[in-house]
Amino acid sequence: MPDLLTHGRAVLASQPFSVLLGTELTAMSADEVVLELPLADRLKQQFGFAHGGVLSYLADNALTYAGGVALGSGVVTVEMKINYLRPAIGDRLIARSSVVSASQNFAVTRCEVFAVRDGKESLCAAAQGTIARLPNQSRENS
Repeated sequence: MPDLLTHGRAVLASQPFSVLLGTELTAMSADEVVLELPLADRLKQQFGFAHGGVLSYLADNALTYAGGVALGSGVVTVEMKINYLRPAIGDRLIARSSVVSASQNFAVTRCEVFAVRDGKESLCAAAQGTIARLPNQSRENS
């Protein structure tokens, strides 16, 4: 089995939508998962900051990755809540996620999404989700 980061990057590369957006997995461990996304103009809404759907996508993916670390491969988000705290203005988004609690088949995870502008991070969204192992998946399949 390759290390977590190598495995996670292979999973990300198999997600056409993530590839389309240019998402990067920059860290993956039992303690934290970090996804980054260049904030291109095509990802912004009419006021010039990141579209809420982009923030939601990034949080959802980060939450699921954190759940996957706890539960093994073959997981999906079954519930997610996000709070948009301030406009995401900058040239890059960073999502940092971790596990709050995990059982054999479910994990509750949390994520903070930051916008990076002139090298400074600003918290722009906070999310929490429930991640579930897909039927017929086990830790051995990870």
